Amino acid sequence: MEQALEQFFAGLHWALLGLMIVAALAVLGRGADWLVNEAVALSERSGIPKVVIGATVVSVGTTTPEAAVSVLAAMRGSPGLALGNAVGSIICDTGLILGLACVIAPLRLNRRIVNRQGWIQFGAGVTLVAVSFPWGAPATAFSTGGHLPQFMGFVFLASLAAYLWRSVVWSRREPELAELEEHTVATHEQEPAASNPVILAKLVAAIAVVVGSAKVLVPAVEEAARRLDVPEGIIAATLVAFGTSLPELITAVTAARRGHGDLAVGNVVGADILNVLFVAGAAAAVTPGGLEAGGHFFLVLFPIMLFVLAVFRLGIVFSQQYLRRPFGFALLAAYGFYLVVSYLLPGGLPFP
Repeated sequence: MEQALEQFFAGLHWALLGLMIVAALAVLGRGADWLVNEAVALSERSGIPKVVIGATVVSVGTTTPEAAVSVLAAMRGSPGLALGNAVGSIICDTGLILGLACVIAPLRLNRRIVNRQGWIQFGAGVTLVAVSFPWGAPATAFSTGGHLPQFMGFVFLASLAAYLWRSVVWSRREPELAELEEHTVATHEQEPAASNPVILAKLVAAIAVVVGSAKVLVPAVEEAARRLDVPEGIIAATLVAFGTSLPELITAVTAARRGHGDLAVGNVVGADILNVLFVAGAAAAVTPGGLEAGGHFFLVLFPIMLFVLAVFRLGIVFSQQYLRRPFGFALLAAYGFYLVVSYLLPGGLPFP
């Protein structure tokens, strides 16, 4: 499908190409509005906090592009590309996307839930590094690297099911749940009743619109960049690098602008967890030899991934009810540092 879209856009006149980009952006924005509306509605009617909805249902939908790219890359014989996509997306989600959302507007926190989900997020990142490390020959980590075994892919997928189940169970035990349910009844008692399955179906449809429009937008903008003679390295570092993270970006920015910061934070935290358990897990599970983690993973990708996740953990520790703009600038600086270091290394950015 991607090749077909690239060929289609390559044959378009400039005017039509520009029109397609504008249309895709418009649909993407409307889809994000719809997604946030339905996520908030599901939270209010089900009694599940928005941060949990963002970290589970929304994150599963918005990480689908990363999972598809990584699984297809692994099946086509590029296991290193598959793992690089997952790790690069974690860096992009936490550094760039959460950083931008914080700069746009302070993000409201439910410290208890975010702290709990955040430790799972950090633990998932550490686990990915630990199981990929060549413990039998540690001196080769920075040269030949290591790999993520296939059996760990199945372990990650089983852990994903456990994480989703436990997130819902934990959310039902939150002390503010009773107050939230009372507010829900008071808010919606005058509105036409809509069942949770109907709202969930609308949420899934909204996610499909966001993901689909993003899949159209990225190759269209890439084609426009080529026609403007933008270097391929710049395209790789920007458009392609966070192309699969575009749904999370639009969702987080839209949620932040509309005052649903907890949904934005939940989406990013959940996406990071799912990039390990879902994206890397599924890609490893379909690859008999596991996923390759070359030396550049231990030189750049893994250290910066852990650094960005550690910055987020510190932000939670020192924040009260909101993640403030200075914290957003710190995350953006960490992401910028990653881009600079990647370009200074031979071979440029090690992920697509």
